Amino acid sequence: MIMLTTYSMETSSLMPAFSSINELNLGSTLKDLSLYDAQVDVNQPGIILTQKLEENPLIPGVMLTQNGQFSGMISRRIFLECLSRPYGRELFLQRSIRSLQRFAQSQLLVLSGDTLIVEAAHRVVKRSPELLYEPIVVQLTENRHQLLDIQQLLVAQSHIHQLATELLRQQAQSQLIQTEKLASLGKMVAGVAHEIRNPVSCILGNSSCLLNYYQDLIKLIQTYEDNIQKPCPAIDDVKAEIDFEFLQQDLGEAVKSILVSSERLSQLVNSLHSFSHMDGSQRREINIHDCLDGTLLILKNRLKQGIEVVKNYGDIPLIKCYSGQLSQVFMNLISNAIDALEETDQQSLKIEINTQVKTLSEDQIYPAQLAQLSQGNRLLYCLPTDKKIDMLDIDVNSEWLSVSIRDNGMGIPPEIQARIFDTFFTTKPAGKGTGLGLAISYQIISEKHGGQLNFISNLGLGTEFEILLPII
Repeated sequence: MIMLTTYSMETSSLMPAFSSINELNLGSTLKDLSLYDAQVDVNQPGIILTQKLEENPLIPGVMLTQNGQFSGMISRRIFLECLSRPYGRELFLQRSIRSLQRFAQSQLLVLSGDTLIVEAAHRVVKRSPELLYEPIVVQLTENRHQLLDIQQLLVAQSHIHQLATELLRQQAQSQLIQTEKLASLGKMVAGVAHEIRNPVSCILGNSSCLLNYYQDLIKLIQTYEDNIQKPCPAIDDVKAEIDFEFLQQDLGEAVKSILVSSERLSQLVNSLHSFSHMDGSQRREINIHDCLDGTLLILKNRLKQGIEVVKNYGDIPLIKCYSGQLSQVFMNLISNAIDALEETDQQSLKIEINTQVKTLSEDQIYPAQLAQLSQGNRLLYCLPTDKKIDMLDIDVNSEWLSVSIRDNGMGIPPEIQARIFDTFFTTKPAGKGTGLGLAISYQIISEKHGGQLNFISNLGLGTEFEILLPII
């Protein structure tokens, strides 16, 4: 047995700082794990490594320093392999650790303490098989390094995987509940719209007839007055009592107002019915402008707060789509624009809606990955679709229908722009936002219609969302 007490060594903490696995979360990093702080100077004899490893059989290795600076690492596995070689003890235990370091030099994996556990585990398993179980060097500060055992990393990664699985299950369940609520609400709205449609049609039809009857009666009364030579005091008294001149003018305006209100109510009912329409498996040909106008009509009460809507409708063709789902996208985007304008102090509040036909190149239609292009103070995000050109029978440089909705609100902060399409992500207070609107909108545009949903946001100036639909 080797006597180890004849040599002095640097004292350091061999036991790791305690960290409970149950305290880890999806954002946990390497510095949240138990790390080992065993160090020796490379100028000391190799027997010091033996003493370090015998004192604590759990440490995966020892870090090497030179003049107080990090110089490398010798793992327990490599150290034992070197000692098991012929004359290994004679070669390495009495000589300086530097000679052992040169002989057993291997590729180190040095990661920052802020590295996510999931990312670190991914980096570890990509190493060559002979290095798979070599410990990781975790750099906490510029001059402070500690060791992490691979087994502990994999256990932590497994725990985080369970957390992610449970979170996804909860999110899927919440989304299913929300979807069922929306479906039930859609059915209810469709039923109410259907029940209201008949009396509204009755009021609208009779209001038109009532206006014609009123005009005929006024014409008859005027004819009587023109053909009666002798004034009738009784008639004059009744006309004065009912203020006939005012009645003649106001009654016509009242009937016209009823007719206009009936027409507007009929449009609103039709918009609600179209919005809540349960789209089947078949697309139908619609006019996008009708969908936009119907959505604006439903939101008209919210637009009365001094918000100007500018419609720049271009010459666009009819397009085959799921009209109810597109109406839902327009509802989400315009509602978000209204919310953004309600939070700004600007005097002139404006929502601008533009429609046109665009020709896009292949790299614009199917970007390889989420692109963040810096354009001055603007950030442009293009979210790719999984659809293939041959599946949609779309030629490169084909025509696309573009619908852009722009507001002049405060814009979206750059630090959250990449997350706005994430499910359940919302900046609205509890009870006001579900975090599903933009996620569902992106799904409808990309998966259901093979299109794209892009946005440009200028902090302090506003946000523009653009919907691109292939004209097939």
